[in-house]
Amino acid sequence: GQVFITEALLTRLQTEGQLAGVLGHEIGHVLGRHSAERMAKAELSQGLVTGVAVGASGETGGRGAGMLASTVANYLGLKYSRDHELEADALGLRIMFAAGYDPRSLIGVMEILEAASGGAAARNRPDFAATHPNPGRRIERIEAEIAALFPTGVPSDLRR
Repeated sequence: GQVFITEALLTRLQTEGQLAGVLGHEIGHVLGRHSAERMAKAELSQGLVTGVAVGASGETGGRGAGMLASTVANYLGLKYSRDHELEADALGLRIMFAAGYDPRSLIGVMEILEAASGGAAARNRPDFAATHPNPGRRIERIEAEIAALFPTGVPSDLRR
């Protein structure tokens, strides 16, 4: 698949390792088949919403039931999107390391994203209505993943 990076993010990256982190993350989405999974879940959700709307159409409030089912389906879709982001982060760390880059560089990318989304105050915002997990919380997950991958420490000869 194709991998894209926005100019806005690219101009904020400070190291080659950070670029490797972004590309590794995006390749993680491709390897995880997240687009195909998202499309399949969207089709299933749409089918369920249609079923609820048709099933409730003869009853009072049938339209409301369809709208409620649609809202629930949308929020569930956001959760899957957030889960995909975390999985892509974990895969991206492995890809970075395999390419000779220090996986801790991905933390710098999250710090850039956190600053762009409102800084430390953004850590307290709930994730339930977001497509991406909060960057601050992603940093915590990335640090835990790195600690699990490298229990004796990250090799010192990797590019940052």
